[in-house]
Order: sequence, then structure tokens, then C-alpha cells
Amino acid sequence: MHGMEEFRSDPNDLTPNGKAWWQELNRYHWFVLVVAALGWLFDCLDQQLFILARPAAMRELLPKLDDPAAFEQSIKIYGNYATSIFLAGWALGGVVFGMLGDRWGRAKTMMITILLYSAFTGLSALSTGFWDFAFYRFLTGLGVGGEFAVGVALVAEVMPARARPRCLSVLQALSALGNMSAAFINLGLGVAEEHGLVSSPWRIMFLIGAVPALLAVVIRRRLKEPEQWQQARRDDVITKQLGSYTELFRTPIWRKHALLGLVLACSGVIGLWAVGFFTPDLMRRVQRKGVAQQVYSERIARAGSDTTLIENLKTLSELENQKSPKVPEELLALKKEVDPAINGRLSKWGSYTSLVINIGAFFGMFGFGWLSERIGRKPTFAMAFVAAFLSTASVFWFLRDFTQLFWLVPLMGFCQLSLFAGYAMYFPELFPTRLRSTGTSFCYNVGRFVAAIGPIIQAELIKLFAEQEESLRYAGVVMSVVFLMGLLVLPFLPETKGKPLPE
Repeated sequence: MHGMEEFRSDPNDLTPNGKAWWQELNRYHWFVLVVAALGWLFDCLDQQLFILARPAAMRELLPKLDDPAAFEQSIKIYGNYATSIFLAGWALGGVVFGMLGDRWGRAKTMMITILLYSAFTGLSALSTGFWDFAFYRFLTGLGVGGEFAVGVALVAEVMPARARPRCLSVLQALSALGNMSAAFINLGLGVAEEHGLVSSPWRIMFLIGAVPALLAVVIRRRLKEPEQWQQARRDDVITKQLGSYTELFRTPIWRKHALLGLVLACSGVIGLWAVGFFTPDLMRRVQRKGVAQQVYSERIARAGSDTTLIENLKTLSELENQKSPKVPEELLALKKEVDPAINGRLSKWGSYTSLVINIGAFFGMFGFGWLSERIGRKPTFAMAFVAAFLSTASVFWFLRDFTQLFWLVPLMGFCQLSLFAGYAMYFPELFPTRLRSTGTSFCYNVGRFVAAIGPIIQAELIKLFAEQEESLRYAGVVMSVVFLMGLLVLPFLPETKGKPLPE
């Protein structure tokens, strides 16, 4: 009991009137937090559906090549290109809708962005080739990029001051549930594909991604604009400056926060999208030979006395162990019959990887919020950047056995994604009400124009290391250094722990 009393007396956990921070929230506060969390949760669901569906989509949409090794290389490279195009849309959406969030209002802009990313996620399922798929992903990115800034601005302005950082860390932590939901969807469809119940499961995944549009109805009916924003909107002098990039860069202090915040965000965003989100691909590659051998062994066992079929299956099984297998033309039909079972099981491994990453991420984002309230935002960021670099490089260098999936990968998720709780808490604390959505979006989303180059650089590194069997590993280790970039700007940014939002 003594320990509990000591914990509850911690000034970081109690508001000035002696209540715990969550006791300060009324019913409307909780409603706003739930709606904003669901908006970001579904946003992350869409992102993760794309990450998990990307290999299968590329496999179906790209022209087939006679050389299997060259085709696999093409899948990786064009998957990176699709990711870069998606991130470019995300960045543009962030710039536009971040500004509109200050001008039109948080609730209205959130509704529009959710409708946008839901509609074009669904349309991605109708793609017939790489370029229309990439176009739909670009338009989806517009909505995804706009949602985050207005969501965190809304929560930051509605919540009581003491509860604000905790609510923002909860908002970001719950995004892991969106990623985990995508993993469960991919897992279920992978099982269905393995048993021949569905074809093109990636298309079904994108159709499911259209469901969040229903949330827009709730937002339209019940969500109100924050009083802080309404007051700024009524002020005739300030109205002209709402959501103004000119105003953001004309004032030295806001310009400094925007530019340094941009670098801070680039470090985590590039690291996640150019490295971290390729971990499911790495796990599929690690498991490819073992899964293929298992499937062929099962098929051989079921072949009975059909010696010709057994020999053909053994030949295909042996080809899986070769670096650049040349499948005889007479065995192509049999390989096409077996491949769905292999791909279905590999999809499950991709799902398992995504799940454990986001289990780690869930605790990492809560951990960032807890630690930053005790030692400050900047020291917590510094620790998180170093931890993200070390854990990510370790995964891409050492991950070679499925048992490592259950400790090495969630540790990486804990370290990498904790940074994003920091962004959700920190960026709204850097800008005044009239520029909060604009400034937050600039930091978090304009960085994605730079981040969009990350997957392209990784694609070039894969080409550079093409002669190496472990090209994805080498590219991942090299790219993980980007996490250290955030350390360069931390000394020049303000510490905002315990300070009110600027007005």
C-alpha cells in the first residue's frame, strides 16, 4: 500500500486539484479521444494493409518475366516505387489538409480526409496494373497525410492541460491496434488462400480498407470544433493568418520550430517506411525455403504411388534451394498449382511479423509518453533515436530464425514506433492555435517528401547488392543509420514538458 500511495502522489500523475489525469475528462472529452483515435487507427489500418498486400499486389500486377530471380527482384523494386508514390501523396495531403484544418476547422477536415483515404483504398482493389495501383495509392496518401495533423490538433486543444500529453500518447498507442487489425486480416486471408478458398486476397484487403468511411458519419453528426479554434476564427485580425504558411515562416520562432521539427520527423518517418516496414518482407524471405520444403513434402506424401508426380515435386523442391532457379517449362503448371499454398503460408509469417512489431509498438508509445512526462521530451527523443537505430540494424543483420521473431522484432517495434508518440505529443506544443494544424502537418508530413526518397534509395541499394543473396539485409542495415539524424537537431529545439500550449 505504501508503494501505491507513493506512486499516486507523483505530480506527473496528478492534476493540481489532486485528481488523476483521466478523472479530469468528461464525457465529451472521451468522445473526442475515441473519435480521433479511431480516425488514426483506421488510417494506420490502411497503411499496414498496403505494407502487407504490397508483395502479392506487385506479383499479380507486374508483367511476368522468364527469369524467376529477375521477377522477384522486380517485385521488390516496384514495391519500393509504389511506397514512394504513396508517401509523396501523404506529404502533399499533409501540406494541403494541415492548412485547411486551421482554416476550415478540425472536425470538418478530419471527415473529408477519412472519406478520401477510405474511398481510394477501396478503389485500389480494382487495379489492373502497376501505374493505376500507384495512382490510387497516391490519392489514398492525400487523405492519410491530412488526418494525423487535424486529429492531434483536435485532441491537444480539447483536452485539459494536464491530460493533454497522456491523451496524445494514448491516441498514438491505439494506432498499433489498427496495424494489428491489418495483420489479422492478412493472416485470415493467408489461411484462406492456402486452402484455395480465395484468389487475389490482397484485393479483398483493400476493399475492407474502405469501411472506415462510416466513421465520417459520426464525426459529421456529433463532433464540434474546439473552443480555442473557434475563438481564433472569430478574431478578425487572426482570421487572415489561420492556416497560413506565410505566417508560419514569417515569424522566426515558428519558422525555427517548423524546420527543426521537420528534420526530427524525417528521421523516424524515413526509418520506418524505408526500413522498418520491410521487416515482414525480410521474414518472408527468411522463411521461404523452409515453408516451400514443408509444402512440397506434404504434397509428396499425398501423391501416393504416382511416381511421376513425386519426381516432379522433388525437382521443384530442389529448385527452391537454388539462387536463380530455372523452372522447366513442363513443370510450370505444377509450380503454379503449389505456389498459392506457399504464398499463403508466407503471408501468415508476414502477419506474425506485423503483429509482434505492433505489440512492441503499443508498449513503446505508452512508454514514450510516460518517460517524457518524467525526464522531458528531448532526453526521451534522444534515447529513442539511438534505440531505434540499434534495434533496427540488429533485426536486419541477425534475423535468421523464426524464434527471433518473438523478441528481436517486438523490441524493434517498441523502439521505432515510440518516436511517433513523441511526434504526436511534441509537435502541437510547438505552434500557436492559428498555426497548430499547419505547423504539425508541416513537420510530420512534409518530411514525407524527403521520406519518399527513402524507399527509392533502398531500391537502388538492393540493385547495388543484387549479386548478394542478402541484398535486403545490407540495404536495411545501411538505411537504419537515418534514425541518428534526429539527434542533430534536438539541441536546438525547446523543451515543452509542463508548459502550456503557445497562443
